Amino acid sequence: MISTRLPTPGRGLYPQRPGAVGTGPPHTPLRPMWCCRACGQPWPCAPARLLLRAEYARNRTGLSIYLAGLMYEAMRDLYHLNPHDGPDPKTLFDRFLAWGSPRRRRVEASR
Repeated sequence: MISTRLPTPGRGLYPQRPGAVGTGPPHTPLRPMWCCRACGQPWPCAPARLLLRAEYARNRTGLSIYLAGLMYEAMRDLYHLNPHDGPDPKTLFDRFLAWGSPRRRRVEASR
């Protein structure tokens, strides 16, 4: 049976689908420059990082895999735009992957 009723939003830290606040453009990448459509900062900007962390809160490994694919696409686009003075690989790693890596829980050594 198809229903036209929308599900009631859940409570807690994990929203069903994070969305942009307000009516402005979403914080998505504008390719091939890889800047944010909404704020013009290098993507992923701070709001995009927050939305991605919320969306992948229970799957941080999946977030890392997703961001690695986007980093590859960004590398290709940015080097194609400027092959002689492309972005530094460490800068791209920090921009795309370093902030979203899975956190490991610290295990206390029993004494």
